[in-house]
Amino acid sequence: MTEHAEDGEILFHTGTYELFPKFADDVCVELDLGCGVGSFTCLLAEKFPDRQIIAADVMVGRLRKVVKRVCRAKLQNLTVVRSEARHFVGVMLPDRSLDRLHILCPDPWPKNRHSGNRLVSSDFAAQIFRVLKPEGIFHFSSDDAPYFDAVSTLIAQSGLFAAAPGGIADCCDLKSDFELRWLAEGKSVRHLSVRKHEPDLRNCRGH
Repeated sequence: MTEHAEDGEILFHTGTYELFPKFADDVCVELDLGCGVGSFTCLLAEKFPDRQIIAADVMVGRLRKVVKRVCRAKLQNLTVVRSEARHFVGVMLPDRSLDRLHILCPDPWPKNRHSGNRLVSSDFAAQIFRVLKPEGIFHFSSDDAPYFDAVSTLIAQSGLFAAAPGGIADCCDLKSDFELRWLAEGKSVRHLSVRKHEPDLRNCRGH
């Protein structure tokens, strides 16, 4: 399903199991998952017109604002998608389809009884690994220290990723809507950048 908004459109991928179209292998593809109203996403698309940027969120009202930004800036390389995050990454995206995946300032669900609602879990980390291309980057940020530490530990213990401090060097000046809000309130926002790490099986013995 597609909703047309002014001169742009929103692709609806919630409740469907049709794979999202995969771009050519030589095209750099980035996903801003939970893009909000799109300040980071649109800046990324403007800065890198040769890349394909996907802006995904479940809130239609936010996505309509993204479409308006896309139209005002005349961006030709940004696709707006309405989908629940776990469904989009876990079901819709093909294997090895992204060069970089951004999850910026997601809801930290700070109360212990709600921690199971957090987006980044062991299962979700495995799906992130699946959809990243070889050497692909996962970029996570949070203003919530316990959540950031929990995600950092989970990612480290998964064995699926290696540290990539330079993995976001080309976009560290771009800020999401939530990061701008927290910085304005005097809060700090921490960033994690890791690279997909695939084991070298050349030295493994056959059976």
